[in-house]
Amino acid sequence: MTKRLLLDDFLPYRLSIASNRVSDAIASTYRSLFGLRIPEWRLVTVIAEADGITQQALCVATRMDKVTVSRAAIALVDRGLIERRANASDQRSHLLDLTPAGRTLYDDVAPRALAIEEQLFAGFDAAETDVLRDMLTRIQAAADALEETVGGVRP
Repeated sequence: MTKRLLLDDFLPYRLSIASNRVSDAIASTYRSLFGLRIPEWRLVTVIAEADGITQQALCVATRMDKVTVSRAAIALVDRGLIERRANASDQRSHLLDLTPAGRTLYDDVAPRALAIEEQLFAGFDAAETDVLRDMLTRIQAAADALEETVGGVRP
C-alpha cells in the first residue's frame, strides 16, 4: 500500500500556506501605511543592506523573477525611493541605491517589520526561534539541491 497524499499533512504545502499567511498579514500593513507592495518592500530592504546592487543580484537575493524585480524597481524609481547609477564594473547594468527619501522610508518601516515579527513569534521562546531559523536554512538548502535535479527527482 502506498502512502496517500493529504495536503494538511504535506509539509511543503503547510510551509507554503504559512508563508502566504505571514506575507499577506505583512503586506496589508505595508500597503496601508506606506503604499508598498511586498516586492517593493523586499527591494527596499535588500538595497538598504547593500552599497549599490544590480537587479540581477536582487533577483538572486529575493528569489523573485526578473519581471517582478523590474516592475518593483520601476515603481520605486518613479516614487523617488531608489535611484540608478552606472555600474563601473559592468556597463550593461546599473546599480540601485536608496535615495534619501528611500532611506527615510526604510527607517520608518523597519521597526514596524520587527514589531510584526515580534507579534508573530510571541508564543515562541528564543531557543525555538533559533531552531526555526536553523530549520528554515536547512529547508532552503534542501530546496536548492532539489531544484538542481531534473524535475525535482534525482536522475
